[in-house]
Amino acid sequence: MKMKENVTRRNFLATAGAAALATGLAQGAEEAPKGKTVKIIGVACSPRKGMTTAKAVQAALDAAKGADPRIEVELIDLGGLSIAGYSPKPPQDDFTAILPKLQDPALGGLIIGSPAYFRGMSSLCKAFIERCAPLRDPKMLLANKPVGVVAVGAFRNGGQEMTIEQIQAAMLCFGMIAVGGNAPAFQGATVVSTKDDISADELGLDTAKKVGAHVAEVALRLAPKGA
Repeated sequence: MKMKENVTRRNFLATAGAAALATGLAQGAEEAPKGKTVKIIGVACSPRKGMTTAKAVQAALDAAKGADPRIEVELIDLGGLSIAGYSPKPPQDDFTAILPKLQDPALGGLIIGSPAYFRGMSSLCKAFIERCAPLRDPKMLLANKPVGVVAVGAFRNGGQEMTIEQIQAAMLCFGMIAVGGNAPAFQGATVVSTKDDISADELGLDTAKKVGAHVAEVALRLAPKGA
């Protein structure tokens, strides 16, 4: 009799557990915003247009788009553009056309990519971030939105992690949420370029994809209700 009671109790707990899991999944689905799309913009901050940094950022964007049909992506390749650093009176350069894209209410997150030059972000990346100052005043337009970072170096330990840290620290000034990926991309994407080619770096491309997918996931969770 006691064995039968134990079996019945186990069946009850199993059924209850399954029901709780189903309820939790249903609640998670309800929490995810429905209807409008959420946009992820990737910014490739290499002076060399269409090269390894742009390709690595595109890999992250492709993964973001594949994470959910509500995600839209756009790559902004800064290669060949003229973008000066911060100035109290911003010059009329190529950043003027980029700013409205970053002010779009549909923007849900950013993926910023930079080559690791002398173990740090490129000067073009620094200039881009400085020129984003209008996104902080009079309102923090990027606050509580995820940002993922993709860094490309000539070696496996060529300064990618330091480049990621620099970009993440800068974007914290905009109130953004630094997002990495799952192992081995906890901090961000670290990609190796060999003779201007990243296609052979399976590990690095995997980190880029994981960062992109995670940025998309967080962007959907943080998107305004009804979006």
